[in-house]
Amino acid sequence: MVKTVKNKQKNKYNVGNGDKNIEKRSYSGIIFASEMERNYYVNVLLPLKESGEILNIIIQPSYLLQPKFSKYGKNYQDIKYVSDFEVEYKNHDIVTVEIKGLPSETAKLKRKFWDYVYPNRTLVWISFSAKYGGWLDYDELQKLRLKNKRDKKNNGNEDTSL
Repeated sequence: MVKTVKNKQKNKYNVGNGDKNIEKRSYSGIIFASEMERNYYVNVLLPLKESGEILNIIIQPSYLLQPKFSKYGKNYQDIKYVSDFEVEYKNHDIVTVEIKGLPSETAKLKRKFWDYVYPNRTLVWISFSAKYGGWLDYDELQKLRLKNKRDKKNNGNEDTSL
């Protein structure tokens, strides 16, 4: 079963349902926030669902990080984390998946909130890099990129004289 959360007119990227790239972001009537999210859904999640490895996929689930509150007469809105997917595997493990290219400072902060509020839930950030073999964990990709940068720097500064 695949559940979707009701699409709003515009999403966090200020992309409406009538934009020019809607076909690139759509699959089977579902409009994703980005092509990368669509590609992950189509190329990774759906094959696992069809094979029986995944029981359930929820698209754009929302999680409460901090409830709304008032202080000194001022009202503060709640803080929510809307991820890209929530995936339930056949062993009943539930993993929250966020597709990331370049995370904003807000995204990094909300990830810290998530880890504090949901210590027993798994949140993974997934990125795509053709150079490093396709879909991989965002943190692992950052380590690979840093290692590559260091290797290039070290190789460029080597003394080649005998």
